[in-house]
Amino acid sequence: MTALRSGFRGDINGLRAWAVLAVVFYHFGLSSAAGGFVGVDVFFVISGFLMTGIIVRGLAESNFSVLSFYLARARRIIPALLVVAIGVLVLGWFLLMPSEYQTLGKHARDSVLFSSNLRYLGEAGYFDAASEQKWLLHTWSLSVEWQFYLLYPLLLLAVSRLFGVRWLLLAVLILFLVSLCWSAWLSFNEPEQAFFTLSSRAWQMAAGGLVYGWSTSARAVTSRPALCWLGLFIICVSTLQFDSGLSWPLPWSLLPVGGAAMVIAANARTWALTSYPMQWIGDRSYSIYLWHWPVVVILAYFERSDSVGWTLAGIIWACVLGHLSFRFIEEPGRHHLGVYGRPKSIVGLVGLLAITASAAQVIRKQDFPWRLPDAVAQMEQEKSNHPERLTACTEGDETCVFGSGPVRAVLIGDSHAGAVADVVQAAVNSTGEGSVLFRGHAGCLIVFGARKDGDTGRACQAVQDWVAGDLPRIHPHVPAILVLRTSAYVFGDSPGETNQLSGRPEYYFSRRYDAPSAAFLQEFRERYLETVCSIAKTRPLYIVRPVPEMPVDVPNALARDILIGRQRDIGIDMQRYQTRHEFVRSLQNEARDSCNVQLLDPVPLLCQEEYCPGAIDNKPLYYDDDHLSLRGSELLAPMFRSVFQGTTR
Repeated sequence: MTALRSGFRGDINGLRAWAVLAVVFYHFGLSSAAGGFVGVDVFFVISGFLMTGIIVRGLAESNFSVLSFYLARARRIIPALLVVAIGVLVLGWFLLMPSEYQTLGKHARDSVLFSSNLRYLGEAGYFDAASEQKWLLHTWSLSVEWQFYLLYPLLLLAVSRLFGVRWLLLAVLILFLVSLCWSAWLSFNEPEQAFFTLSSRAWQMAAGGLVYGWSTSARAVTSRPALCWLGLFIICVSTLQFDSGLSWPLPWSLLPVGGAAMVIAANARTWALTSYPMQWIGDRSYSIYLWHWPVVVILAYFERSDSVGWTLAGIIWACVLGHLSFRFIEEPGRHHLGVYGRPKSIVGLVGLLAITASAAQVIRKQDFPWRLPDAVAQMEQEKSNHPERLTACTEGDETCVFGSGPVRAVLIGDSHAGAVADVVQAAVNSTGEGSVLFRGHAGCLIVFGARKDGDTGRACQAVQDWVAGDLPRIHPHVPAILVLRTSAYVFGDSPGETNQLSGRPEYYFSRRYDAPSAAFLQEFRERYLETVCSIAKTRPLYIVRPVPEMPVDVPNALARDILIGRQRDIGIDMQRYQTRHEFVRSLQNEARDSCNVQLLDPVPLLCQEEYCPGAIDNKPLYYDDDHLSLRGSELLAPMFRSVFQGTTR
């Protein structure tokens, strides 16, 4: 009891080290730490324990001040955060294309205003930048914590005033149960919201509050090393065995949250927590956390993430930056702001926040194109080199019509279909006036019975229903063209991508699969053939073979090559293409043989001998890593014209 009230807890400081190391190893791509994201959950439990202690003790002793509580948290968090935000804005001035820099300004503004979790929740859509292009993505957890700091003391203060101090821990228990149930529902129905919002994370911090309540009882006086080791074991297992494909936060985060609660409740001074290295890292855990992600992004920017040597150097550099931040920003800032007293501290912190947020907002509104070579700005325009109505037609709920006149083709699929809509319409016009009816959705697998959670899954279900129910009745005998990025839905992302699951099916049928097992592939085969054969019964059906996928975002990579003076070819060899798409191509062959489906192969038009380039004469054929640009899709014009000239390739 005395140890708890005396202030510093070495075991909790060591637990911070465990948490930050898990997160750092995970973000730097160490395969052995595939579940290192659990470190954030551990941090939330620690925060809940410490904040509950501060608030409950203050209320019990009738000396708690909400303003002092806020100011103490601000002195701890804001100075180092502002330096990181300013640092990445300075780096972005030299490294980022105009639209990327504007996005960074928006993210920096929301990070220092502690609303970045809501920003990233809103950006969880299909067309948004990959995570490793978001320099301040990790600040979502700081925003959640700050929102907790703002509301939690007000809740406990209200309970104390209305019902008395003895009811405080009951209020924490109710908060825990309500948030836990809400988080469980969101985890299975709105997973992005479950991940990013305070309401679905509050139970983790309330769990720390319950541990504090237990720790004040007589039963908690004795140190329990065995309980501590059990908690550390659970956290280790979670870090080593979990991966990003799990439903999160619930049910799986119960394990690391429970493990953290055990470690804190044990109040044990074991070497795994109180040794000098763990205390050193624990002291600097906040600053290391702040700086490690920008280092990860820099490695990704220069395409060094797959290098073991660069990864090790990145981890070391993150720790060095964390130490410098702790030594020269975090500690002095906390000390000096404390010496200045409350009024000056408040004015200073608010002023620094306002200046940084205002600067970030200016960057958000102004792209400053003159800071970069003209060739870089021209290359950025290639990212918009796609059909003008691509986003509207692949993220809405209605059909789109390209061109005018009678409908002469029905184009169905995902965003890959939307990317070629203009060239299909041009192919129609090459043999007479007509239009193309498009129906699809970004990220949608048009296979009957395929399911996916979230908004994309619901939108895709509507498209599947339209294909099954409406398509057979409209525009009879008009050919249908099916374009899908099927391999990604079966096997996850292609090498080099960062915004999809790797090695894990995106959709499921009877049950979820963690890998494309033989049972899943057989189920997929049956449903795929059922779907395409059903379409082919009522009209000619043309299926486009998989488009080669590039290992990098082509316009971004070419622009960065210009900035750093690098010369290289971007593309993939034919062996890589064949390996990636072997299953889908064989499945399409089976559909051709059993359903009288016609196949359209883009490979002869996009590839040269045994190599598929991402650019020709430094002009991108893709507007990202896997979607053809208008320039690239125009190469497929002969293939699509063959549909309307009575021949196929």
